[in-house]
Amino acid sequence: MSQEQPKNPLHGITLKAIVEDLVARRGWPDLGAIINIRCFTHDPTVKSSLKFLRKTPWAREKVERLYLSDHQKIQKNAKRNRRRAAMRAKRATTEATSDEA
Repeated sequence: MSQEQPKNPLHGITLKAIVEDLVARRGWPDLGAIINIRCFTHDPTVKSSLKFLRKTPWAREKVERLYLSDHQKIQKNAKRNRRRAAMRAKRATTEATSDEA
């Protein structure tokens, strides 16, 4: 199955998982401010949002783009944080070694 869509970053991720992740990270008010559609701004629920997004390709595309954008930022920040932690650890060992001498 992974052979069919090897370059699709959303392959295997359901629309429900996308909406739930965005709501958990951003909340309904922020989501409605970023993507101004009624299902996010007036009495929002995951169920009503899924119903609308499945029927409306342009809205679904906006939600998917936001999700991908968020995850790219998360990955970039994680990579930067790992690099910074490695630099701190290296600095700490260098300082400990120079203190012993």
